[in-house]
Amino acid sequence: MHWEADEQPTIPVNKSAIGRAFGRAAENYEQYATLQKITGDRLLILADLPKKGRVLDAGCGSGKYSRYFSGQGYQVTALDISAEMLRTARERDPQPCYLQADIDALPVRTQSFDVIWSNLALQWSADLKKALGKLRLALTPGGSLCFSTVAAGSLPEVDQAWRALDNTSHINQFLSPGEIARAAEGYGIRLYHEQITLRFPSVRAALWSLKGVGASYLHRRDEGLPLTRQRLALLDAGWPKDSQGYRLSYQIVYGVSE
Repeated sequence: MHWEADEQPTIPVNKSAIGRAFGRAAENYEQYATLQKITGDRLLILADLPKKGRVLDAGCGSGKYSRYFSGQGYQVTALDISAEMLRTARERDPQPCYLQADIDALPVRTQSFDVIWSNLALQWSADLKKALGKLRLALTPGGSLCFSTVAAGSLPEVDQAWRALDNTSHINQFLSPGEIARAAEGYGIRLYHEQITLRFPSVRAALWSLKGVGASYLHRRDEGLPLTRQRLALLDAGWPKDSQGYRLSYQIVYGVSE
């Protein structure tokens, strides 16, 4: 699928705040990581991976896919911005090499990995084109880069419900599919796009699905009004829902080496 390539913006990102948010979520991360499992499993299907080699898991979180690759016999380096996430991942599998680092400042040698894997981490990059360029440089010739990322149009339900309370956006600014396409230009990456809609039994459960994976960080400083019981009731009234529950919708873009 192809999109018009919009102008490529950069996004102001407080990496320390992101690391703290993910650190608070580390212990129970996989309990809430439904979206991450869906996109990661889809990425495994889309990617053409070698049978063995060196893998960089860029944005490994609590290490679910690092464990997968390690179990398949790959030599794994697991990278994350959060020390707490890395500690949790190491407790579950000590075999990979763990590295605390920012995906925008990749501290690895060129041509050092046969596979670079990044599942729902690149939406936190301040400059996606530069980040993808650095990841590509770290690939061996003929290596496979595969990623998933969140695109603009995600979480409209959160935006709709909160705007009714304080007329303020409570979701982050994500790149559009066209902007992601522009960032990937020249890197030999094929892109795929899908919408994923999750459903929850309550507004609180929907919000916890975000907070529980550390994704409640906002790029802007003012995070709006605190969530009191009264405001939670107002959110409940304004939240889009259907017979299956309270919706959370995501626009996901996948990229795999051609």
